Amino acid sequence: MTRRPKLADKVIEALRQRIEDGDLRPGDRLPTEPALVESFGVSRTVVREAIAALSADGRVEARQGSGVFVLAPAEDRLTILVPEAHDRLTTVLNVLELRTAIEVEAAALAARRRSGAQEAAIREAFAAFEAAMRGGGGTAPADFAFHLSIAMATNNPLFPQSLETLGHRTIPRDFLAAIAGDAIHGPAYLARIHAEHAAILAAIAEGDGDGAALAMRAHLSRSRDRYQLLLQAHLARSDGAVAAPSPGRGADGRPTTG
Repeated sequence: MTRRPKLADKVIEALRQRIEDGDLRPGDRLPTEPALVESFGVSRTVVREAIAALSADGRVEARQGSGVFVLAPAEDRLTILVPEAHDRLTTVLNVLELRTAIEVEAAALAARRRSGAQEAAIREAFAAFEAAMRGGGGTAPADFAFHLSIAMATNNPLFPQSLETLGHRTIPRDFLAAIAGDAIHGPAYLARIHAEHAAILAAIAEGDGDGAALAMRAHLSRSRDRYQLLLQAHLARSDGAVAAPSPGRGADGRPTTG
């Protein structure tokens, strides 16, 4: 049975179409949140989820105190900056270290400060990830929206601003797909992510700041461990390729003579 599109999906597609049609050009500011709420007839939570997804895709960028602006179309910027698999994996590990420093405290503050509406936004983002996972679609935008909703629940604007600055680099699964495949996209991997998100959400809902911090640290630490294993496997494959020339050929790849 075909899944009925969510309200956020409709807003995402409409805004993406405006960008592709040139109605919204690079450097243009999106309409304000209240204007988007009125225009689409949806809630503020839906608009925020849509903006978070577009930000994760690198289509828009939120600038503190100025609004949300359209970015110039481009290939994955991180892939361009770090084209080698080794460098990409190393960058992922560096980003995860930074995220740990930011998001562990963000989870603790969210548990202690979140409003009812902010908790509802976290729950909605959690449900969106679950729906994307079960529907077989891309989960990165929903994953980013979940973490961003927690940052917003700190009620300190610098936390969501930090994640929005990282943008699509926050959830790097897509540009590593060619390296790892199902290791970071398969059902088993996504199920583990979902369970870790559930633990974070439960602690925040209970107002348990220490528990939320521990759950977030465990989630990001496990992610770092998974990517570290990928890096080690990639290096092992690279070393093996260099150390083992084809039978009947020299180390320079040229045929040997008898």
